[in-house]
Amino acid sequence: MLLLINQVVSYLSVTYYFIRPSYQQINSLLATQVKSVIADDLLVSNQAARERYYKQTAIRVIDESDAQKTGLENATFYGFMSDEVSDQLKMNADVRISTGSDRSAANEPPYLVWISVQRYPDTWIAIPITGLNEANISPLTMYLMVIGILSVAGGWLFVRRMTRPLQSLQRAAVEVGRGHFPPPLEEEGSSEIMAVTRAFNRMNQGIKQLEHDRTLMTAGISHDLRTPLTRIRLATEMLPDEQDWIKEGIVNDIEDMNAIIDQFIEYARFDTEEIHEQADLNTLISEATQARQLDASHHIALKLGDLPALNLRRIAIKRVIENLIENAFRYGSDTIVINTFYDAREQRVYCKIRDFGPGIPEASLSDVFMPFAQGDKARGSLGSGLGLAITRRIIEAHEGQIRLRNHPQGGLIAEFWLPQRDKL
Repeated sequence: MLLLINQVVSYLSVTYYFIRPSYQQINSLLATQVKSVIADDLLVSNQAARERYYKQTAIRVIDESDAQKTGLENATFYGFMSDEVSDQLKMNADVRISTGSDRSAANEPPYLVWISVQRYPDTWIAIPITGLNEANISPLTMYLMVIGILSVAGGWLFVRRMTRPLQSLQRAAVEVGRGHFPPPLEEEGSSEIMAVTRAFNRMNQGIKQLEHDRTLMTAGISHDLRTPLTRIRLATEMLPDEQDWIKEGIVNDIEDMNAIIDQFIEYARFDTEEIHEQADLNTLISEATQARQLDASHHIALKLGDLPALNLRRIAIKRVIENLIENAFRYGSDTIVINTFYDAREQRVYCKIRDFGPGIPEASLSDVFMPFAQGDKARGSLGSGLGLAITRRIIEAHEGQIRLRNHPQGGLIAEFWLPQRDKL
């Protein structure tokens, strides 16, 4: 925009301070010549006096019929010249300019200025003029337009060359934030941007290596822990029958520890190798609720709206739904409500799971999705605190969002939305 404004200002400056004064000077000379002709009474003189004046000054004073034959019929009217000459003569004047190869061949000036005043409308004054080029403004306009286009195009290419690496860097940073690791970015642009890109590539590789090491470490720890846990369980099975209450407690503790280890592995691994496919969220909800409906103490009310098919990872999203349902039953109430609907304006599919329990303190709502954080100790929270962290990672990997909020009439609402996209 600055380059474009600069070109417009340059054009106006040249027009008003160089070209316009030149034309004003020409108009002033033309008006002076017309005054001289009027002063000599040539407009009403005979043909002999006009011929003598023509031989002395090369200015013709001819009637309109002869002017039409001489070149007036091909002359072009110029309004701005007519106005300025009229102002100087204090009477209306008609100014026209004619050009033609026939006069050039006769060694005459190629431009004739035809002037007719209101007092003598049937008589024309033909003033030859050299140095006048009616295309004076046109080349200037063309040149300035070309310069302006080239300047703006060059500036656009320069800015694009600067911003394209930044856009690639921004997209790659978003991918890293979702747990994906894109291939190294091409180092291009200015030296500073190349240095930033090089540092980002190193950071990306470092994070990828840390994730890989963490996964291996977690898998090793889980393997090392499960071996003694298996031996403890085998030893527990050998306890006498009168100590069944001890056996049952140990078995439950071992199962809880195995579940916690599974969550550790799941959080560390964050499997993204599952392919995306078209799926109906309502179908996944129905599949996740079928097992729960078999429990007589649990009741799920489904209010499912019409939803479009989504491009998602079925197993991952089903894990999200099962986790939210499990939390609603464990920490909320035995009755929950699942509601889905589609927002056509934002192109988002929403899912809300509500329980009728005590809810979570407002101060703790922002912390429940942090790893190893639990919403409310007073609700008897158990486990490792990784369930909601895993849930959020899955939703964000699908470019969606999830949050928890307390219902005004009691209970907790876990809601998430997924975008309707052809590809993720």
